[in-house]
Amino acid sequence: MGIYVNPGNQAFKRIDGSNYVDKTGMIQLINERIGRDDSLVCISRPRRFGKSYAAKMLAAYYDCSCDSHELFDKKRIARSKSYSAHLNRYNVIYLEITSFISEAKILRKPLIEVPGMIMEAIHDDLLRICPDLPKLRTVNDELLHCAERPDGKQFIFIIDEWDAVIRETKDGEEAQQVYLDLLRGWFKNGTFTPKAVAAAYMTGILPIKKDGKQSAISEFDEYSMLDPFDFAEYVGFTEKEVMERCAEKGMDYGQIKKWYDGYEFPAVGAVYNPFSVMSALRTGKCRSYWRRTSAAESLKRYINMDFEGLQAMVARLIAGEKIQVSADSFQNDFETFGSADDVLTLLIHLGYLTYQEEEQSVRIPNEEVRIEFEHFLSQKSVNTGWITLIKRSQKLLDDTIACNGTAVAAALEEIRGEHYAPQYYNDEQALRAVIKYAYLAAFGQYVKIEEMPSGKGIADIVFIPVPLSGFPAMVIELKWNRTPGGAIAQIKRKKYTAVLKPFAGNILLVGINYNEKTGRHSCLIEKA
Repeated sequence: MGIYVNPGNQAFKRIDGSNYVDKTGMIQLINERIGRDDSLVCISRPRRFGKSYAAKMLAAYYDCSCDSHELFDKKRIARSKSYSAHLNRYNVIYLEITSFISEAKILRKPLIEVPGMIMEAIHDDLLRICPDLPKLRTVNDELLHCAERPDGKQFIFIIDEWDAVIRETKDGEEAQQVYLDLLRGWFKNGTFTPKAVAAAYMTGILPIKKDGKQSAISEFDEYSMLDPFDFAEYVGFTEKEVMERCAEKGMDYGQIKKWYDGYEFPAVGAVYNPFSVMSALRTGKCRSYWRRTSAAESLKRYINMDFEGLQAMVARLIAGEKIQVSADSFQNDFETFGSADDVLTLLIHLGYLTYQEEEQSVRIPNEEVRIEFEHFLSQKSVNTGWITLIKRSQKLLDDTIACNGTAVAAALEEIRGEHYAPQYYNDEQALRAVIKYAYLAAFGQYVKIEEMPSGKGIADIVFIPVPLSGFPAMVIELKWNRTPGGAIAQIKRKKYTAVLKPFAGNILLVGINYNEKTGRHSCLIEKA
């Protein structure tokens, strides 16, 4: 299948030769942990966020079977005091778990046999560096035997896609348990041998699966999309890195930011999807480079099941709102869901939502991911409730463009009575929330800006059409216990359309009022 012990540096050499963004500073974080109690690290990131690149980088740096000075001497890690002390000083055990799964499927073996295949592969490969190695009781014993030779060196484990077995087995709890037992056997206190193993680095999509409320492999320090801590800078590209690449390629940074920004961490600020940024820079086009996967496709059934009003939450997210979420109960797999919070937490780990720790809230991060939500809603397999919502919203948008204020007001009445609407309908902010749901179909056809400074004041809501769409721009002013005519008059008096000069002759003024006494909406629409 491959080389698992000391694979060399060729894989990273190929990466380094293709516009590599220097992320070698992460090596220092691992170096600092070598020989300490926190030398076991598990990093979880969404697909296409550079997990395998990082794993290959670490293998090339630590592998004692090659000379990697040429690769790293001019990189950021070379400025570290620990650089020479650890460069090419260890035996590396490099495991791509997906390759074992693929082999098992080709050989038509059940996935419960994957742990045995891994152990056999390590033993066979250890014979290359330790020809007199007897087949001992455990991998740990064999590693210790090799490390204690006169010319022996400590080992560093690098495990890529560690959670592939958890993802692939789904309901196969026995296969998952056997695999987790393998990892526990390697690294659990009392078995893990510091004399033989200097450190371990695992990476995957999901954090380590929970055993009840605790991590099933508690010895690992975990760094996820919820809590990346000092690894936050290495989740993706930083703003500075993206700006530099845009300048090199002559790309519009503002467009790149709109499409691929949105993941934020307090210590480093904005973080970008690296695969998509590099794809856009290579092709010169900003579009969705998101790769749809079976993991993402499986989310349809959970959203359609509507855990605790999940559909209403997703509608709010699509409308541009933030949603509060509690991530504590998520079991770190694709099958154990007990609440809407569990599904939303999975979406964070998959990169479909960005998490703001201080607020404990989520939102859709950027244009690329927004398109994926739009794709989800367009599927025939989605719940009929979604289809009804989208169709009704599209009709309301069409009625607005047709200046049919009566129809718009009637639609708002209908939406006001549904669970998508705020529980307490008692002020202009509640009316604003209903407007968000009502114009859900505008998502993708318009850019919506709330409280937009323009003219002599601040417009409540401005809809700017996407380029070349031909749709009119719209300024919506909201009133509570007044009149829609008064709203239109305010738009004109304060010149809210000033910011929309490029759309002169194709602008709609929309005034919407709610009257508490009558319990009715009214709407007036004029062409500017």
